[in-house]
Order: sequence, then C-alpha cells, then structure tokens
Amino acid sequence: MTYKIPEQPQNSFRVTLELETKAERLDHVLMEALKAQTENEELSQVSKLHLKRLFTDKKILIKGQSAKAKSSVNTGTTYVDVLLS
Repeated sequence: MTYKIPEQPQNSFRVTLELETKAERLDHVLMEALKAQTENEELSQVSKLHLKRLFTDKKILIKGQSAKAKSSVNTGTTYVDVLLS
C-alpha cells in the first residue's frame, strides 16, 4: 500500500513523528520531538504553556486538520505541521 505524504502548509514547520508504540497524548510526544529538533530554535525551546496556546489557536495540524492535545497517536509515521506566526 502506498501512502501519500500530506502537503506542508505555507509558513509552517513540519515535525515527523515515528512511533513504535501508540502514544496516549499528542502533546507529550510533540513536546519531546520539538525539544529534540534543531532546525527551528524557537520551537526547540517551547514551553508547555506555549504549546497549549498553539493547540488552542488551532496552529497544530495533522493532515490539514487542527489537532487536539489529548488526541492519541497511532504507531508508524505521523506528520504534524506547526503554523508559524
């Protein structure tokens, strides 16, 4: 089966999550991934409050749809886009 990689929105930063086990909450996994990346210094220093605000303002997308912090993330590859101001 072939999966198409979703198109990245303009003025956004893409995080690729590759999970071997299901994660109960997106916010925890995304926070770890943002802290580990080195391409965007501002997002590598994101606080819990700032991340929560990004979710509230619907600036975190999965497949072009706004994501919720409490959403679970399945195993495999998930592309998360963070809209930049």
